[in-house]
Parts: sequence; C-alpha cells; structure tokens
Amino acid sequence: MFKGRQRYSLLIPFLIIVAISFMGIGGYMYIEEYNFIDALYMTVISITTVGYTEVKPLSPNGRLFTVLLLISSFTTFAYALALITQYVASGELINYFRQRKMVKQIDELTNHVILCGLGRNGQEAAITLRQNKVPFVVIEQNEERVRSYMAKNESLLYLIGNATEDETLQKAGIARAKALLTALPTDADNVFIVLSARSLNEKLTIISRASQHSALNKLRKAGANKVVMPDKIGGAHMASIVSRPDVMDFLEYLTGYAESGSIVDVMEIGKLSKDYEGVSLQQLIDDHLAEGIVIAIKTTSDYLITPSPNLPLERTMKLFFLHKINVRNGSMEVVQKA
Repeated sequence: MFKGRQRYSLLIPFLIIVAISFMGIGGYMYIEEYNFIDALYMTVISITTVGYTEVKPLSPNGRLFTVLLLISSFTTFAYALALITQYVASGELINYFRQRKMVKQIDELTNHVILCGLGRNGQEAAITLRQNKVPFVVIEQNEERVRSYMAKNESLLYLIGNATEDETLQKAGIARAKALLTALPTDADNVFIVLSARSLNEKLTIISRASQHSALNKLRKAGANKVVMPDKIGGAHMASIVSRPDVMDFLEYLTGYAESGSIVDVMEIGKLSKDYEGVSLQQLIDDHLAEGIVIAIKTTSDYLITPSPNLPLERTMKLFFLHKINVRNGSMEVVQKA
C-alpha cells in the first residue's frame, strides 16, 4: 500500500543511531575490556556529549576511539535528526499513522465493495456508493488523483497500488467483499482484474467498464456478471431525454437522481420468515406493506410488472416497491419519507 520511501524514511535515522551505539559498545568492550553495562554507559555519555566521569581512565587507544566515536556520532546524529525533522515537518509522520489506521479499517470490512480506478466513472461510482451508505474501498495507482478527490469529498478508504495484482486485491479484502467494480480506462486491464477477482472469490459480483464492443464478450468470459459501456449509456440517455422527456424525468425521480432522493427499494422474499413462502402478495401487503406500492416482482427468469395480488410468493423472488423498508427479525417495516 505504501511507497518504499514513505515506509523506510523514518526507520533510517533510528537504524543509524542503533548502528553507532553498537559500534561504541563493541569498541569499548574490545579495546578497554569493559563489561556490557560500562561499555553502554561510556557510549551514551560520548555520543550524547554529556561528558560525565569515565568508568576508569582510558588507554591511549581508548581515547583515540572515543575521539572517532564523538566525531562520527556528531555527524550521523545531525543527519538523523535532520531526517526526523523533515519527516515530521512534511506531514509524512501523520500520514503514516493515518494510513496504518486505514489498513486496520479495511481489514475489518466485510460484505463491502471494491472499486478499481478513481477516474471520472470511478468517482461517480464512489459518490453513489457513499450516498447509499455502501461500505467500499478504492484501489488507485495515482496518489495525486486520490488526494484531489479527497480534497472535494469526505474521507476515503483507499489503497495505492495496481488492481491487476492479486496481492493488492487481497489487501482490499476481496475474500470478504460482496462486489467489485472495475472502472479502469483500458479494457485489457479490466479483463485482467476480472480474471484475478473471479479466481480469488467465485461468489463475487463483478461489474466492469468496457470502452470497446470487442471487449464485451471477453469480460463476460473472464467472469464479469455485468459489463457497462459508459459512452453507449450516456448517448442513449441523452437521446431518450429528447425523445421521451417525461418518461426519463419520471425514471430519474424513481432511481434517485432527483433531489428528492430514491423512493424505490428492493426486498428479497428469501430474507423474510419462511412462513411467507407460498402466501399471496396481497397477504404480504396487508401484513407489512399497507402503505407501500409493489410495482414489480423479479422472478428467476423474468420481471412481472404490476403483479396480481393473488400471486403466490417464492423465496427466490424480489419485490420492487415505493417507500423505504427495513427488515427486522424476519418482518418488514415501512419507513415513511419525510
């Protein structure tokens, strides 16, 4: 996740100090035949230039070694202190601990989304995920792009790395994730990420961006559940606004692009109590959706628009309805919109 310079820049000065200390201890033990405690004491008072009383009078060789130790320790200590000061003043120390905290937060994520790429499409995906309170982590190679995004938005869980590498995906918690969105500009990179992600998590829902039509089949064969072509969708959407403005306005209102927010939600029958399997839709409405409107039902193979109230429910079905609904202890609760 972190660059090598950032990882070791604070470690270098401490290694210098430790090396000088061991050199002093070893020198005094060899030249003056001091025990370890006496050698440590002499080393500390020498390299810190405190100047307390010697353990015992030094031999000529011991005095020469002390002079060399003082000169070398002064220059190396000054260098080490400069490195530490630069590290703290540049904000890298704060950034280091911030990133350590971020790694722990990522390790605790479960059932989250991994977003590969923070370009135009990736940023829009991040905004939508945040609005819907879906936990996610971003993988992006360009650190400046991440900083630019965070300057205009709230904090972000992210990894600086190559999403095509298995190690990076594993750091993002792909084994615990529920979905992966890859929005890189290059189709070849997206194909490679889909292949890697599918091999690491067979149950993962993978949605990939594609720039060329030739990449559609490749991405699907690689393991993508859905493939999106932003240019195609954008063009079709603009044309639909002109040809069917009222319909598009209504759809935008329902899907949450309007300022009033989304009023359409989905409920899986399989998440309810088993007692509701086989009962009619009307019975479910009477019990739990008295003020909700079921607009469609998704079966294993099709969509039923304005379903019949007498339709028997199956656990594989999904209900699309107006108003938000919470599931608590196997029952649904209508949450009135403000």
